[in-house]
Amino acid sequence: MENGPLDETPLFNPSLLKELDFSQTHATFNPTISPTNPGENLVLRPLCAADYEKGFMTLLTQLTVVGDVSREQFLARYNQMKACPDSYYIVVIEDISLGKIVGTGSVIAEQKFIRGCSMRGKMEEFVVDKEYRGKQLGKLLFETMVLLAKHIGCYKCSLTCKPENIPFYEKSGFKKDPESFMQYRF
Repeated sequence: MENGPLDETPLFNPSLLKELDFSQTHATFNPTISPTNPGENLVLRPLCAADYEKGFMTLLTQLTVVGDVSREQFLARYNQMKACPDSYYIVVIEDISLGKIVGTGSVIAEQKFIRGCSMRGKMEEFVVDKEYRGKQLGKLLFETMVLLAKHIGCYKCSLTCKPENIPFYEKSGFKKDPESFMQYRF
């Protein structure tokens, strides 16, 4: 692959974020911030390929094990996601004064046959850079993605989290599901 500048084309149509009715959020923000105004020098927008060079993968290491992902691997996965329209919605918060990704979160729209061929929103990989925490950005990311999931037609959203994070998500209207959750890791 070539080593030139990476593409700034967004993973999904950014107008979806502008269409969200933020008055329907469960959260309050003090001071007031929103998807269109996340704070000074900050922009909330869809992920783009160029974000690899703006620290997107480094940010994810503050959440979980990422591994050594090359530029080529990142681009291949990004292009696979982009080739599945209406499925992957990853947003980032960029500090435009530094050209640095400082927050991210995602909703994967899982296509279903049930409920009239509806979709389930799977919330994943929310993280805010440790230097930007305490500015309500995590809450902003999460509320934005919940509204986005509703806007695109998901009948429900789900997530997995550590027990100590449950109160945060309950403030957004999430409830512990009485169904059992199991996993098998490889």
